[in-house]
Amino acid sequence: MATTYTLRCEMKVPLGLKETFAVFEDPRNLARITPPWLNFRIVSPRVEMRPGAEIDYEIRWFGLPMKWKTIIAAYEPPFVFVDVQERGPYSFWRHTHSFREVPGGTAVADRVDYRLPLGPLGSIAHAVMVGAQLKAIFRYRQTALARLMGGGEETLAPRISTAEAEERLAHDGAH
Repeated sequence: MATTYTLRCEMKVPLGLKETFAVFEDPRNLARITPPWLNFRIVSPRVEMRPGAEIDYEIRWFGLPMKWKTIIAAYEPPFVFVDVQERGPYSFWRHTHSFREVPGGTAVADRVDYRLPLGPLGSIAHAVMVGAQLKAIFRYRQTALARLMGGGEETLAPRISTAEAEERLAHDGAH
C-alpha cells in the first residue's frame, strides 16, 4: 500500500473566528493565497459552500495543465471544513481546515492527508520534489494569508510526516 503523508501547519491571524472563517469559505480567496507559479484557477461558475459542494480547478504543474475537483466533505462554520479530492494528481487528498479562537485572534490550522499514485515511484517523487513543493505552497499560503488578513504569525511551519509517524506520536502521547 502507498504511503500516506500528513502535512500540518498553523498560524494565528488577528481577526475574529467568524471573520476568519468567512475568508476561507469564499473559494475565490483560494486563488489569492496560492502561489502564482501554479496558475491556479477556479473553473466552477459559482460555488456555495456546504456539504457536498463541488469545486473544479485548473492548475499548471511544471507547465502541464491539470484538472482538479474537490468535494466539501464536512462543513461546520465557523470551526471546520474538509475538502476531499474527487479527481486530481493525488491518489488520495483530504484537507481539513480548522479554526479556533485564541487570545488576539484566530488560530488557522491545516492538516492534509494525502497519497501519491505510482507506488514506489510516487514515494521517490515525494522524496525528490513533491514534499518540498507542498511545504513551499503552504509557506506561501501562510505569507499570503498574513497579508490578506492584516498580519499574522506562523505558529507551526509546514511539516510533513507519514501516517506511521503520526500513529507513533498519538500512541506515545497516550502513555
